[in-house]
Amino acid sequence: MYNLLSGLSIIEVSSFVASPTVGLYCGQMGAEVIRVDHKAGGLDYDRFMLTERGRSLSWENLNRAKKSVALDLRSPEGRELCVELARKTGQCVTNLPEQSFLSHAAMAKGRPDMISLRIMGWHDGRQAMDFTVNAASGYPLMTGPAEWDMETAPPVNQTLPAWDFITGAYSAFALLAALRHRDATGEGSELRVPLGDVAIGTMANSGALAEMLFRGSDRERLGNAIWGAFGRDFTSRDGKRFMVAALTPKQWQGLVTALGIGEAVSALAAELGVDFDEGDRPRFEHRDRLFTIVQRAASQEDYAELAQRMAAAGCTFERYRTMHEAANDPVLVADNPLFGPSPANPSGFEYPATRSFANIPGRQAADPAPAPYLGQHSEEVLAERLDLSSGEIARLVDAGIVALSDKE
Repeated sequence: MYNLLSGLSIIEVSSFVASPTVGLYCGQMGAEVIRVDHKAGGLDYDRFMLTERGRSLSWENLNRAKKSVALDLRSPEGRELCVELARKTGQCVTNLPEQSFLSHAAMAKGRPDMISLRIMGWHDGRQAMDFTVNAASGYPLMTGPAEWDMETAPPVNQTLPAWDFITGAYSAFALLAALRHRDATGEGSELRVPLGDVAIGTMANSGALAEMLFRGSDRERLGNAIWGAFGRDFTSRDGKRFMVAALTPKQWQGLVTALGIGEAVSALAAELGVDFDEGDRPRFEHRDRLFTIVQRAASQEDYAELAQRMAAAGCTFERYRTMHEAANDPVLVADNPLFGPSPANPSGFEYPATRSFANIPGRQAADPAPAPYLGQHSEEVLAERLDLSSGEIARLVDAGIVALSDKE
């Protein structure tokens, strides 16, 4: 964690992935993020997988370095406290519907410089989740073996909720843009970021939308080949499968050198009347012939030997791992400065946790902070933000409006 955002406080009323990611990234840069949940936990509080203590590992990792306030958000008084916390703080991130109690108008009443960021489903108000907007994007019907028919073969969903994480990252950027605008003008902002628009907009930004309209049809399925360039998975003599990407002339020439396939590639180029050093297009158009040459060379040596030569030649490649292997890989995790110790996890399970993805040379990022216990900071935040006395907080606790830490 760095302190680039120290002094900034954010109220977060959210669940699942996209919205909590906003607070997570801001917290990793030093912001004070106060997550407000229903007193029994939000919709994602018990999200699988759970440890022996019944704590969600997903929730724990999306809510590191945050404070937790637990209120009865089904009661008028609990909702009023939540709105007042947002108003007094001045900025709020949520994925609750605009027509809920936490509307921008409610938070901005008497606070014209209020900034709210609301993550939605679709721009027209329909609900959505990562897995449904991904279905609409067309990507699952581009994925799968090349021999699969576009019209009759089933879609292949991605297991990573990528649109959620991209939406969270974009929303963090949008929030900071609104804060900068307020600093310059004094004006507040109501920001709405539809998850579906992030997906279809990213498709457009990649050029894929224009491509579909230009070609008048869908792309064919390519299996693990890279669209428009040279790249695919190959298998070494000892059965290790690895991915190679050669998008630049340097990467392509390095691969040819590392595998010793210069003569075969030159012969193919002469046969076809092309120059494979020219650019991506000839390597992509004749990929199947090139794949055969590369696979033949790869099958003659063990992966360790291939990896050593490809690394020396500046190739871009990586061996396929299971996720369990990746989690136990010393290069990826144990020896990676991205990760630090997190021994105080509410789950009771100790494991490496992430620092900020951005490295700042010359500055040492602090060790990852643990996630809070539900309601751990209720008393502290209500006293500091709303000037409630200990007696008033005790009354709210007794009335079931406020819940304190659920630490066992």
